[in-house]
Amino acid sequence: MPTAKNGDTVAIDFVVKTEAGQVVGNTEESGPQVVTLGKQEIFPQIEAALDGMEVGSVQQVKIDSDNAFGPRREELVIDVPRENLPAEPEPQPGMQLSAQGQDGQPIQLVITEVHDNSVKADGNHPLAGETLNFAVEVTEVREASDEEKEHGHVHGPEGHDH
Repeated sequence: MPTAKNGDTVAIDFVVKTEAGQVVGNTEESGPQVVTLGKQEIFPQIEAALDGMEVGSVQQVKIDSDNAFGPRREELVIDVPRENLPAEPEPQPGMQLSAQGQDGQPIQLVITEVHDNSVKADGNHPLAGETLNFAVEVTEVREASDEEKEHGHVHGPEGHDH
């Protein structure tokens, strides 16, 4: 049975949970995720765990928040005056806003509280501050195609998948 190694294209199924056991991601509906080892397409800890795994093998991988989505940063929770928001739709907790950061880069914010004159919005990734526990199963290992090697990423079964 082939074992995954650097440069191989690997299909994986996974379930990812928080330390509290909440499922926050999986491949159940989308089908296996396909990556080329060594191309930094997934967390480095997952890539390292896949190296040497065989089809059908499962491994548990824990990734602390610093190596996942970073620590939670309170300076990314801001108050936005209501006059800076569009009139419609009415702001609700959970709504997403797009804004421009101080460095000019776009940032995504999620409204967490709505007040008469402002909303509280959080620019942290939803999983910031969380340690993540992955159960990863290898479902396929193959040598990357010449086209994938040339382009530096995986292609779908019909060729380009981008």
